[in-house]
Amino acid sequence: MKSSNHLNRVIIIFITSILFSGCEFLNLKNKENPTEGRRALARVDDTYLFEDELEGLFPNSISADDSAGLTQRYVNTWVKKQLMIKEAASKIAFNEAELERKLLDYKYALMVYEYQKEYIQEQLSDAVTDEEIVQYYNDHKDNFILKQNIVRANFLKLDNKLRQRNQMERLLRSDKSSDKEKLKAESIRFANNYFLEDSTWINFDELAMNTPLINEPNKVGLLRGNKFIEVSDDNFTYYFKILQYKISDQESPLEFVKDEIRKIIINKRKVELAAKLENDVYNRAKENDDFEIFDEKD
Repeated sequence: MKSSNHLNRVIIIFITSILFSGCEFLNLKNKENPTEGRRALARVDDTYLFEDELEGLFPNSISADDSAGLTQRYVNTWVKKQLMIKEAASKIAFNEAELERKLLDYKYALMVYEYQKEYIQEQLSDAVTDEEIVQYYNDHKDNFILKQNIVRANFLKLDNKLRQRNQMERLLRSDKSSDKEKLKAESIRFANNYFLEDSTWINFDELAMNTPLINEPNKVGLLRGNKFIEVSDDNFTYYFKILQYKISDQESPLEFVKDEIRKIIINKRKVELAAKLENDVYNRAKENDDFEIFDEKD
């Protein structure tokens, strides 16, 4: 959502502004005796970074070495930021009143964001039924057009020197339940790589990655014309048993986008809860005469 992305950018800018608010041109540091009673970690001109300013930034559970590494990275980042602030202040005439106004805007935006997040966490139900997923899929099928070829397939990568290679190929070709179970056990022992999830749709390019098929120029024709594919290189033989396929520009199977739809439904609920909160606050304030909008003519 545009509004969500904008709010996130606002929050990032606000947090950055707060973390590095020791800039000289905002006069937020006491320069008279800056190091008295405090351990300074870095200085850029008259602006100091003190050790006590890092308290609470890192988890207490991390090791001393990790803490030292994080501190050093933070100090380096702080120095670079201060140098950039110094450079910017020397090159551009800033309106300090405008900067202060923007800082307040960022502060209030962050306050609202934190409250909305807490409210949504308390009110949100993340339980999504299969019926809801099917309904959303049927109502928005045009949004689920495939951008890649996908397959339900079994895959084996076997060393060319493996003595059990022919036996495993026979098991792979078989449709017997007993042979499928035996193939899984054999694959764990002997296969260099394997994928034997019959019901799972997967991007064909992901399955073909690091095999000679990745360079196949006509993968659509390959899928349409073959239920069993065998290719080799100098060291390995790769077996693909194609159970079902869908090519790009076709409607995506429901199972392939089920998790995506679940996330969409939950995100939609979040947006609706945020809008409800805003409307509830507005209507409650209106009933209590907590605000008044004046006519421009007045």
